Amino acid sequence: MNILILGGGGREHALAWAIRQNPKCDRLFVAPGNAGMESVARLVDLDILSGPDVIAFCEENAIDLAVIGPEAPLAAGVADDLRAAGFLVFGPSKAAAMLEASKSFTKAVCDACGAPTAAWARFDAAGPARDYIRDKGAPIVVKADGLAAGKGVTVAMTEAEALAAVDEAFGGAFGAAGAEVVIEEFMEGEEASFFVLCDGTDCLPIGTAQDHKRVGEGDTGPNTGGMGAYSPAPVLTQAIQDDVMARIVRPTVAEMARRGTPFQGVLYAGLMIRDGQARLVEYNVRFGDPECQVLMMRLGAQALDLILACAEGRLAETAVTWADDHALTVVLAAKGYPGAYEKGTEIGGLDALPRDSSQMVFHAGTALKDGALVATGGRVLAATGRGATLAEAHARAYALADAIDWPGGFYRRDIGWRAL
Repeated sequence: MNILILGGGGREHALAWAIRQNPKCDRLFVAPGNAGMESVARLVDLDILSGPDVIAFCEENAIDLAVIGPEAPLAAGVADDLRAAGFLVFGPSKAAAMLEASKSFTKAVCDACGAPTAAWARFDAAGPARDYIRDKGAPIVVKADGLAAGKGVTVAMTEAEALAAVDEAFGGAFGAAGAEVVIEEFMEGEEASFFVLCDGTDCLPIGTAQDHKRVGEGDTGPNTGGMGAYSPAPVLTQAIQDDVMARIVRPTVAEMARRGTPFQGVLYAGLMIRDGQARLVEYNVRFGDPECQVLMMRLGAQALDLILACAEGRLAETAVTWADDHALTVVLAAKGYPGAYEKGTEIGGLDALPRDSSQMVFHAGTALKDGALVATGGRVLAATGRGATLAEAHARAYALADAIDWPGGFYRRDIGWRAL
């Protein structure tokens, strides 16, 4: 098969690494990719938000399967364009991608199908939103309604913080994504991620993970796109997973089909667990980053078989083969992230590191400049280890992170602390 992956982050590097191991994969392309992917795929300079450009490339290179990594091309309808042109695609339609592109849309779907989630209200002006916050008090959660590149969510522990978040959104900090806000009840508990493949009708759970959103150790400081993750998530017991499928995921998928917008792709449910009960925090319609890195380390070559079954509508006859293993990833970020950070700092030491099914450094914001590897983003590398225990995976991941020569970067030392 000839396969095209759209995206250029750590998630897409992990997908490419796993897919490349499957003998079904003949040629693998990634657009735009990054410096770390060149060993497993051919990088393509392509506008991944342009359906016509992606279709032209697929036609010229006889692409058999397109895998869409990030949310932006999904929200732009690239999956629809590819399907209309006759290509096999992994990823939801633009209409189904609204489950991530609009917080209020997701809340309305949950209300319609009875899926448990936080109480909420939507506002398109700052005044009523501020009045609502004063009425409800803190803690409370303020979210930009649209796609804000992993930002736009404030878990406000004080009323003043919540009011400031409203002003920030309506002040244009998140562009069109902040033109409306959703304000939610603050949910207490332990957060975890649950990943389910859906083919429009059937659903197949493919793994659990927990990530660390805060920039500082002990889960302190501002939120980031994720500073590390591990899989499986101990808090998501089999009983809780079964309950989530029955009360949240399957009702959501049935409601999407009822609306005429069946969901096909990976449904990533962010959950809050308290007293053995789960409520939905939010949906994403693609793999998480850095959760994808730990999932792909555990799934390996079968990831392609699962993705194919999903794209072809064969999930009812498909099963996941899990080893009794664990994976953990540590994100190396540029100093200053998630605030202002310097780009172009040089990274060394990677060539000497092992690359196998137990240890791998996935690239996110990297590029080659004059023969040197440089950082081009905020979250730059994900040092990932796999082992028979979480402690073993932790040791492998940190051995990789410690061996990387990057004075311009930093990483948390406590990834996995809750489970360990």
